[in-house]
Amino acid sequence: MWLPLLGLLLGFAIGVLAGWEVPDEYSNYLSIAILAAFDTLIGGWRAYLQRTYDETVFITGFFFNIVLAATLTFLGVHLGVDLYLAAVFAFGVRLFQNIAIIRRLWLAEWAKRRYNREKS
Repeated sequence: MWLPLLGLLLGFAIGVLAGWEVPDEYSNYLSIAILAAFDTLIGGWRAYLQRTYDETVFITGFFFNIVLAATLTFLGVHLGVDLYLAAVFAFGVRLFQNIAIIRRLWLAEWAKRRYNREKS
């Protein structure tokens, strides 16, 4: 479980230290793709904690979410409408829901361990 987190942190550090800048015309695409990817990662973490994780669902969801978000952004740019905001809203809501579920799972686990510790 720690290896993916280490890879994420290492990739983030390399990205920050590289000093690479995204052209303005691609910033909406990249930001929505990162949000979609982050939503999928947090959803995978939640599924792992709930013991319902499936690697095929995770990988296909990761790429499908990114492609869907980029497509909405592309259509919005060409239609002159900020459609990427719909993806931002949807992924944002899912992200916060998944984080809330993870928090509840942690609290339930913490309460269970505390109860067992007090019982013995």
